Amino acid sequence: MTAVRTEEQAPSPLSAGRRWGALVVLSASLLVIVMDMTILNVALPHITAELAPTAAQQLWIVDIYSLILAGLLVPVSALADRYGRKRTLLTGYLFFGGFSLAILAVDSPAGVILIRALLGGAGAMIMPTTLSMIRVLFTDPKERATALGIWAAISAVGMAVGPVVGGLLLEHVSWQSAFLINVPLMAVAVLAGLFLLSEYRTKAKPRWDMAGTLASIAGMVALVWSVKHFAEKGFHDAASWAALAAAVLILGWFVRRCLNRPDPMLDLRLFRRPPFTAGILAALASMFAMGALLLLVAQWLQLVDGRSPIQAGVALLPAAIAMGVVSPIAPALAARIGARNVLGGGLAVAGLGFLVICVAPSPLGYSWIALSLALLGGGGSSLAVASAIVMSGTPQEKAGNAAALEETSYEFGSVLGVAVLGSIASAAYKSHLGGAVLSALGLSHAQADAARESLGGAMEIAALTGSSALADRAADAFTDSLTLTGLVGFFIMTGAAVVAAVLVPRDLDITKQTH
Repeated sequence: MTAVRTEEQAPSPLSAGRRWGALVVLSASLLVIVMDMTILNVALPHITAELAPTAAQQLWIVDIYSLILAGLLVPVSALADRYGRKRTLLTGYLFFGGFSLAILAVDSPAGVILIRALLGGAGAMIMPTTLSMIRVLFTDPKERATALGIWAAISAVGMAVGPVVGGLLLEHVSWQSAFLINVPLMAVAVLAGLFLLSEYRTKAKPRWDMAGTLASIAGMVALVWSVKHFAEKGFHDAASWAALAAAVLILGWFVRRCLNRPDPMLDLRLFRRPPFTAGILAALASMFAMGALLLLVAQWLQLVDGRSPIQAGVALLPAAIAMGVVSPIAPALAARIGARNVLGGGLAVAGLGFLVICVAPSPLGYSWIALSLALLGGGGSSLAVASAIVMSGTPQEKAGNAAALEETSYEFGSVLGVAVLGSIASAAYKSHLGGAVLSALGLSHAQADAARESLGGAMEIAALTGSSALADRAADAFTDSLTLTGLVGFFIMTGAAVVAAVLVPRDLDITKQTH
């Protein structure tokens, strides 16, 4: 029977084989959760063809997973600290596998939405707990930094390989396979976790804060929903503004409550440490860049460059490969040249990835896209150092709080990046397809509106009308919008690099515990 550890009880060192074996389990399960964020982008057309969901249902099929996941990260992390991180993690594995298997009983869009919502809840039990468990398993800060490098690499690789895996499955199996692939992986994770993972919970169980729990869920869901709908509807949408206002009020009340309580559900006092704040902001900025650029480039690869979904997924791999290679060695590099240099420099390199798209000669070719993705992935490897900075200064009993905050920054950063940069790209695209231009091509008012709404819509109208001129004009407009987005992304990432360099001390050593 595994010993239960508390913050007053120094963890007994586990064997190296057990520690690294446990990391394999944690990383593999994280890979599944992250893949589920992007794999449905490939499966959605197949679901649409078979179940015929409405436009609103399609939106909920995609969005509900991240909405529920973001809303539950904080309260579930508090539950894990109270009742045991291993217990919470294994329960999450069981739920995730079970809910994925339940897709076989689904024959309606509402059923798919329900399954995706349940998977989001199970994912919230897994994502932050994998990170806080690393803090427990690896007591040596230097070894922990290496483990966090691997963890960060797996997290980023999952986002990039999701479309590839989804494309391969959908080419040979039904759309349900995008869910069923989770079942055997979660079964293995449960069995391995039972033997390799150690239990940990705080000795003094904090009081359960029901009001705070409801506020954190409602506030995060409203915030993520508003950002997503600003991207969909534009900044004139009243419902999006109402949701944003509600989110600010609710989360503001939640923050005040956490700061005033002696035993808060989420200890926001961790932000009093500038390096901790820098690590969280770096995670937010990195996922801001990754989420937005992968989405926009995936559209460019398929609708402008003419690749199939599988070919587009493969074409996105330079980002995953670069991050998979650089992330594990980033902590060692930080030990040589300093954590501040690696963190700030990594964000700056990611910014250069955006700039490459902006300065690439016209017509834009895939070689420039590949270079951009490689720079983005290589620079994004600074996430490994960001995680080490966050955890190196966090007491073990607060690791769950730190993990929840970091995972929330990942989730919200991706959503925010898609919303902000996606909105900029959409506005630029529409500006290139004015009414006079489309009228000259002989389009009706309805056809012009559809073509202006999205590149996909323009390509559909071009196919129906046989207008190659419209297809060429829309492709050029989207490429120009991608170029503008590259410039904006460069300035945002460069700004994040400067902030990180200011907040992180020159002599910070992530191989030492600082608290």
